Amino acid sequence: MTLAGSGSTPADEAALTLEMTPETARYWRFFSDRVMGGVSDGKLDFVTVDGRPAARMTGDVSTANNGGFIQFRAGLDMTGLPGAGAGLAGITISARGNAQTYFIHLRTHDTRRPWHYYSAAFTVDQQWQTYTLPFSDFEHSAGRTPRTPPPDQLTSIGIVAYGRDHAADIAVSRLTFY
Repeated sequence: MTLAGSGSTPADEAALTLEMTPETARYWRFFSDRVMGGVSDGKLDFVTVDGRPAARMTGDVSTANNGGFIQFRAGLDMTGLPGAGAGLAGITISARGNAQTYFIHLRTHDTRRPWHYYSAAFTVDQQWQTYTLPFSDFEHSAGRTPRTPPPDQLTSIGIVAYGRDHAADIAVSRLTFY
C-alpha cells in the first residue's frame, strides 16, 4: 500500500503503516465544508506533539449554512500489497486531542459521490492512545455500496471533525492497516 502518487509500492509490513512526518505531509490535504458553501475553518500542520511527529488538525466546525466538517485526507493505492490488501481487517490510529469525537472516513471505488464514504468514530483525550477500528465497525453513508469497506478497493482515508458545532484539535502520529 502506498499513498497515491508516492511513486513506490513497498509490499512489506512497513507498507501497512502511515507515519505522520514532514516527509509524508505532501500526501495529505486539508478540506473544509467551504467547498460546498459552509463556514467551518481550520488548518493542518505537521509538527511534534509530546515528542512525536504528528499531523495536527485544528479549527472550528460550524453547522451554519448547511456545513459541518473539517478534515485531512490522503489518496491510497492498495495495489502494492500482496492480494491488494484483501486480507486486511481494519485500522489502528495513534492519536490525542481535546476530548472530542472524530471520525475516519474511507472511500472506495464504489463511493463516487462526495457524500458517499464509510465512517467509524473514536473519541480522543489529551493522552496518546491507539484506537482499533475493524472494517466491520465502519458504516456507509449512502448509496449502493457493500456493508463493509472492501480493503482492496480503498482509494482514500480521511480524519474528520464532523456534524456539530465544536472546536477541533486532533493530533495523529500513525495509521496502521492490520
